[in-house]
Order: sequence, then structure tokens, then C-alpha cells
Amino acid sequence: MTTMTAASGGGGERMGEVRAIALVSSAHFVNHFQNLVLPPLFPLLKAKLGIGFVELGFALTVANVLAVAAQLPVGFLVDRVGSRRMLVLGLLVSGLAFVGFGLAPSYPHLLIAMALIGLSNSVFHPSDYAILSAVIPPSRVGRAFSIHTFSGFLGNAVAPIALLAVSASFGLGVALVAAGALGLLALLPLSAAKGLDAASAHGVPMHGGGARGGLTAVLTPTIIGLTGFFALLSLSGSGISNFSVVALGNAFGTPLSVANFALTAYLTAQAFGVLAGGFVADMTRRHAEVAALGYAVNACIVLAIGTLGLPALPLVLAMSAAGLLGGLIMPSRDMLVRAAAPPGAVGRTFGVVTSGFNIGGMVGPLMFGFLMDHGAPRAVFGASVVVMILVAVVAIVGDRRAATRGRRAATEAAE
Repeated sequence: MTTMTAASGGGGERMGEVRAIALVSSAHFVNHFQNLVLPPLFPLLKAKLGIGFVELGFALTVANVLAVAAQLPVGFLVDRVGSRRMLVLGLLVSGLAFVGFGLAPSYPHLLIAMALIGLSNSVFHPSDYAILSAVIPPSRVGRAFSIHTFSGFLGNAVAPIALLAVSASFGLGVALVAAGALGLLALLPLSAAKGLDAASAHGVPMHGGGARGGLTAVLTPTIIGLTGFFALLSLSGSGISNFSVVALGNAFGTPLSVANFALTAYLTAQAFGVLAGGFVADMTRRHAEVAALGYAVNACIVLAIGTLGLPALPLVLAMSAAGLLGGLIMPSRDMLVRAAAPPGAVGRTFGVVTSGFNIGGMVGPLMFGFLMDHGAPRAVFGASVVVMILVAVVAIVGDRRAATRGRRAATEAAE
């Protein structure tokens, strides 16, 4: 595999790896921060725009529809022209979208902004994983994936507290503009890192003789199955990340500050769970069992949160435990996708598979918004539990089917 510093010595090569991880992780931090701009501000946006939770959920759905539509074409562009340019473009579009909405907040402008956010969101995962797969040696790529994913969840964890603090001090519009400015700042170092283009475009060349052959190469049963798995993962976390704050307030009278702190604890613990999961991914190949066990325990915790009406401290601890378990499986999940990618098609493969996030994102906001608008806040947690159980079942069934296919292939080869 070609690396960004193939001609350099060991020290220079490591510095190139560190630089690539830092740049990619910074972009991923901003992407996840911006993905969580709206949910903490739902009560303020609802009052400001005079709309309901279904309308707010629909705005998130618009973003995810556009992200799904753009994911595969962007994956091809990543493989063909290089990832750095795509990351810079994604940060530029998302930054300008939030700045524009913050300066002129209205529901039509919200829908336009979220459409642009969806288009920009399709850039990050194919670009990030293409760069890391090209630059980082296989012996260290699992931990690189975990750092990358950690940065994303750290962005999630920072967003609720930061946005509420800015909006409380300076107003809703300033908070939205600041979220956009963060993306514009992050694109500056990426604009100067032209070496990443060579690493991602030439280290991961296109194969298959064009778009049609390339599409066939990545639409394998394994990759399609992983896409469905990612959709369930997204749906299972959608209720907690997007609606737990308002659901806790409506169901149990939890103060907004406490509910947001619990969400921040959940997302922070999820980020550190990702770091621990990087080591788990390096120590075992039984990734399906890790996912199934983690989500089975998580379902029990979320069920307790949604039924018991926990006081502040137990609530924060329970949300932290749920986040930690959810984060543990993330690096193993990414390694499964990397292993399934055909040669030279890392961008396309992650483009297809991570569209599952957006498929779950299309369904989740409308489903959970419907539950909230119809006076069933506890059902937000109940629905999350049901999907977590489905994730555990799909992980085990998919792993057993993959093992069966492997044994059949080995038998046919022997004959």
C-alpha cells in the first residue's frame, strides 16, 4: 500500500501518520458537532419558529435523505479525485449552511440548511476512511479508526453544553452562526495539506473499469448486510441522542440542565468507549459477539432509564454506562467494513455502508418525533430498546451466516 511518506524514514512516516490522523479527526469532530446542533436547541427552535417536534424531526430527515442520495456518488469521487478536496468542500458547505440559517432563522431556511448539511455529511466517512486506509499501516489502522471515531463522539459530547451556553449568553442566532464558523475554521489546515490527495487517490486507486463495474464490486451480500446493520445502529441511538432531553423532561419532569448534562455524559462516555473499543478490536476477531453483548446490556440500561424516572446522579451514571457500551463496538464495526472492501474501493464501500447511518436517520427523527407529539415520551426509550435487541440479533445471525459461507467456500476450494 502506498503511503503519504513512503520515501521517508520511520520517524517521518510516523509524523505523516500523526498529521493525517489529526486532520481527519478534526474534520470528523466538526462533522459530529454540527450533526448535533439542532437537538439540544429543539425547545428554543420550537418556540422561535412556532413549529412542532414532527416538523423538527422532518428537518433532520431531509438531511438524511440527501445524505443517502449523495453517499455513493461521493464515494466514487473520493476514490477518483482524492479525499482532501472532498473534506474541504464538505466543511465549506456545512459551515455556510449554519451561518446562513443563524442569520435568517425560519422554517423554510431550516429545511434548506439541513438539505445542504445532508449533502456535506455524505463526504466525511468515505473521505476519512479512504485517507486512513491509505496512510496508516494495517498493524495500526484499528487504533487509528478508534481515534477517528473518538473525535466524532467528542464532537457530539461537546455540542449540547457548548450550544446551550452560547445560546443562553448571546442568543440562538449566534449559537447557530458559531457552529457554522467552526467548520470554516477546520477547513483551513486541510486546504494546505495537499499531500493527502496523493495518499488517498493514489493509495486507493479505482478499479473495475468505471462506475458500473465499481458499483457491482461493492454491492456484495456482505456489504449490503453491513449497510442494514449500520441502519439499525443509527436508529438505536437516534432516540437517545436526539430526543432523550425532551423525553426525560416530558416524562419525568427532569430539568433541561440535568437532561442535557446526562446526554453529555452519555456522549462523552461513548467517546471513551470508542478508544477502549480500539484495543478490543485488536485483541479479538469475535466482533459480532462484542456487539451483541454490548447492545443486550445496553437495552437493559435504557429500559431502566425510560421506566424508573431516575434522580439526577443515577440518571447520569446510567446514561454514561449506556454510552460506554455503545462506543465499545465502533472500531470493530469499522474493521468489518474495511475487511469487506474490494481492493481500491474503500471510499465506495464506506460510502455504501455508512449510508445505513442516514437510512436510520431518516426513520428515527420522524418516529421519535411522532411519539413525542402524541404524548408518549417513555416510548422513545422503549422503541430504542426494541431496536437495540434487533441489533444484537442481527449481529449474531449475520456472523453465523458469514461463517457458514466461509466454510462452504473452503470446502469448494478443497474439492
